[in-house]
Amino acid sequence: MAKWGQGDPRWIVEEREDGTNVNNWHWTERDATSWSKGRLRELLVGITVENEAGRCEISELKQVEGEASCSSRKGKLIFFYEWNIKLGWKGIIRESGAKHKGLIEIPSLSEENEVDDTEVNVSKKKGDGDILKDLMKTAGTAKVREALGDYLKALKTEFTMGMILPTKAMAVQELTVKRKLSDSALQASSPVALGVRIPTVALHMTELFDTAIEQLYRIFTVKDLVQKFSKSSAVLEAEKGGKFQMFDGNISGEYTELLTNKKIVMKWRCRNWPEEHYAVVTLTFLPTLEQTELQLDCEGVPICEEENMKFCWQKQHFEEIKGLLQLTTLNG
Repeated sequence: MAKWGQGDPRWIVEEREDGTNVNNWHWTERDATSWSKGRLRELLVGITVENEAGRCEISELKQVEGEASCSSRKGKLIFFYEWNIKLGWKGIIRESGAKHKGLIEIPSLSEENEVDDTEVNVSKKKGDGDILKDLMKTAGTAKVREALGDYLKALKTEFTMGMILPTKAMAVQELTVKRKLSDSALQASSPVALGVRIPTVALHMTELFDTAIEQLYRIFTVKDLVQKFSKSSAVLEAEKGGKFQMFDGNISGEYTELLTNKKIVMKWRCRNWPEEHYAVVTLTFLPTLEQTELQLDCEGVPICEEENMKFCWQKQHFEEIKGLLQLTTLNG
């Protein structure tokens, strides 16, 4: 029997009051299913290929069935994913202007096979247009496999942030690096394990919307409208101190300030960010001639998430909101 203080160091709680997952020894697991569905849609829908004969585009994600998860044990990450994906594509022949539609089926994307070996089947509805089908079977399939590879890279990097906690040795290295970073690049209020701070950046974006300032403000504070532009479930308590969840829980946070039709300030985080790390997001609504200008300021965004943050707001917020406004105008 080991003497007190001389046990296996993997089980010793060092400098952690809560003793959580010391040295990454314990088994932890994170469900990546919802996150994966959203990322697969982002990467696959909109893929285009063209040549002298015609042009094709993947227009919709018809089906995505399966699951994905990531587990951590002894400081190692273990991935499981298995997907059955069905995509819709459409194309046009340059010479005749004829339009055709078809399907792309990926019956089994899993960790058992390399992406280059993943089966990708292309089909087309009856009739002419085989020249477009051939384009999708060659260039289209190559781009689909490239997108699937990008999904797996994101799963193994972005999604797993925070799963491997710093050990005592890692903390010393991180603190040495931290001293070399400028104070402006650090989120002082968001420590991660062992007090190690992560480098962050600030973002500023501006977008114009063809709607009244009151309507744009409502889109960010009314549950039904949030669910419409996000195309997913949401939970909103639009009041100071109220909590919110969007995109099936992939984004969450808390309202810290609301000035009706003027400003919204939120603590804001993505599910795959380090635990308990939040950015501060400020939305400022400014009236212009027949439009509303929205100014977005984000402070405390992890450096490695900068591009994803820009994509999230530009594609999943701004562009989707504009689509909702356009649909509302047409229906009105």
